[in-house]
Amino acid sequence: MVKGRTVDVHTHILTIEAMQRLAKLSPRVAPILKDVREHEAAVMEINGEVMQVVVPRGIWDVDWRLREMDENGVDVHVLAHATQTFYYEEEPALAAECAAVQNEDIAAVVKRHPDRFVGLAALPMQAPERAAAELRRAMTALGLKGAHLGSNIAGRNLDDPALEPVWEAAEELGAFFLVHPQNYASRERMSAYYLANFVGLPFETTLAAASLVFGGVLERHPNLKFCLAHGGGYVPYQKGRFIHGWKVRPEPKVHLKDGPERSLSRLYYDSIVHSAHTLKFLVESAGHEHVLMGSDYPFDMGNFDCVARVRAADLPAEQRDSILGRRAMELLGMA
Repeated sequence: MVKGRTVDVHTHILTIEAMQRLAKLSPRVAPILKDVREHEAAVMEINGEVMQVVVPRGIWDVDWRLREMDENGVDVHVLAHATQTFYYEEEPALAAECAAVQNEDIAAVVKRHPDRFVGLAALPMQAPERAAAELRRAMTALGLKGAHLGSNIAGRNLDDPALEPVWEAAEELGAFFLVHPQNYASRERMSAYYLANFVGLPFETTLAAASLVFGGVLERHPNLKFCLAHGGGYVPYQKGRFIHGWKVRPEPKVHLKDGPERSLSRLYYDSIVHSAHTLKFLVESAGHEHVLMGSDYPFDMGNFDCVARVRAADLPAEQRDSILGRRAMELLGMA
């Protein structure tokens, strides 16, 4: 990797080869693309249920992805599996096999284009010992840089004590985690207006972060690197409320003895906030070394022009360079 490259820490991939291998493991859980249009997108189904109405071609076509990266001035994509393939509600053995397939596929893509991609692992988080073992394999044998985590594990928050083996392995390995919202709460109230995405996903990210902070995960494991998707949801805006609440209420003190400020300061955020003003606020709130460029490629709620957005922000050059890629390269061990 060359110093000064632009690095997009939030992208998704699901190749045809990975889908074919998942189908051999279990046709019931394997994604299937239907109504594929040559230059556009497809519909994704799993077990006969439509999971995504518009799946952009870039998620499975690596050459297409590379062209769009070049068009937008993105040098490196950090590859994470699709949110439809966490498999946290499946039986642990099958989930572990599905994770292994996706990790081997991502590693193969990285190997073919080592100057353009680095990868994050899928983990069977419902089985923490298996997840820790797969994280070790993914990082030591496959060369991946960390893992892509859902905001909850089949309804369990990320402060679940059972997850300690994963955090211990991650801290030892120097793993980088991208925390992505999924399985969001209050679905019945968010069926209209695309509120599931506008409101449900940022809420899920906020809940995941608050669980990591108030559950004491970041206090027990201060070297863990969690990057929160979509600008951290509502976390940057509500940090003051978290701090005030810990001071005046007994409940937040159960697992967090020294207050939330230090744990909050350890979180990282991607730059997907859809507003130059909000990006500047995020940088001022979190510090520029805790903001990393992201796009959510290849989905329509993302910012493919993430490089242009960061460069256009009213920020000092040193801060822009850090967000564009320098800090990501340090955290991912790319320098």
